[in-house]
Amino acid sequence: MSDLASDVNATADARRGMARPVVLVGLMGAGKTVVGRRLARALGVSFRDADEEVVAAAGMSIPDIFELYGEAAFRDLERRVVARLMRDPPGVLALGGGAFVDPEIRSLVKAAATSVWLRADLDTLLRRTERKRDARPLLAAGEPREILRELMERRHPVYAEADLVVDTGEQPVEVVVTRIRDLLTDRAAGS
Repeated sequence: MSDLASDVNATADARRGMARPVVLVGLMGAGKTVVGRRLARALGVSFRDADEEVVAAAGMSIPDIFELYGEAAFRDLERRVVARLMRDPPGVLALGGGAFVDPEIRSLVKAAATSVWLRADLDTLLRRTERKRDARPLLAAGEPREILRELMERRHPVYAEADLVVDTGEQPVEVVVTRIRDLLTDRAAGS
């Protein structure tokens, strides 16, 4: 079978497994948005970014929400937005870095979706977040390496509860997308 035919069959198999949304979780800089957009395109389904949806619902940026109302208000809005998004037809949803840590969101995702932890090492996360530090309120509170290291220590055990784990790093995005698609295909086949 040709590579193209193999890719088409794998995509069709993975799409059959789309009775449930695919939810990408992981730290900021893990690649959830970039991978999510490409994965959705490969599967022929919609893509939503929870952070973008929170911004649209609030009518202001995430840093502004944090500054004006605090993290607790942001997390409350995030819970409501994710619950709404989970009612949409199955597609690919990228959660903000702290969303899956929230017990209510995690419970909702576990009940209604297939979760994929995009895991990246500290140096990769630092490099990827460097350009957008002003848009990432948690990194504004101190030295980014230490903040990310602490977030990894606290959040990795929770992210490990995801259904699937895919490492991201130096490999091209398409390699990550193919790996996720293959894991979804295996899951749909009951492997």
